Amino acid sequence: MKETVHARGHENVTAAHTSTFEVTTDDYLTPAGDCILAVEADRSPADFDPAFVEACRDPEATITATFEAAGYSETVRGRGDPDLELTSDRSMVGRTSNYVDDRTFLLGAGFAASGFDRGLVDALADGAELTVTVEVA
Repeated sequence: MKETVHARGHENVTAAHTSTFEVTTDDYLTPAGDCILAVEADRSPADFDPAFVEACRDPEATITATFEAAGYSETVRGRGDPDLELTSDRSMVGRTSNYVDDRTFLLGAGFAASGFDRGLVDALADGAELTVTVEVA
């Protein structure tokens, strides 16, 4: 089962955060948003299919998010959790921790924004188009 989100980079993308990564529907990004990888996302967790959301709530689920832009590809793996809400209409956040809020779509991520390939981050800082494919198994 999978969901696809399209967004674009922004000049303020730094991907420096050490515990989260985020894609937002907002059309702006301040320098303080060091976990944000892309803006103007065409979808948010609130748009995901209910069956997909339910699959993400399985504590045994593996959730994989693949980020593709400008010829670069990065994959982050994490896990599901019964407490995942996936109700945010604004942004989706992957976390290395176990913290859950309405934006969280993945817990126990293998790495956060600071772990993303710097070539991908540079492309996003140059405004590259991003495709995020989230799969749950």
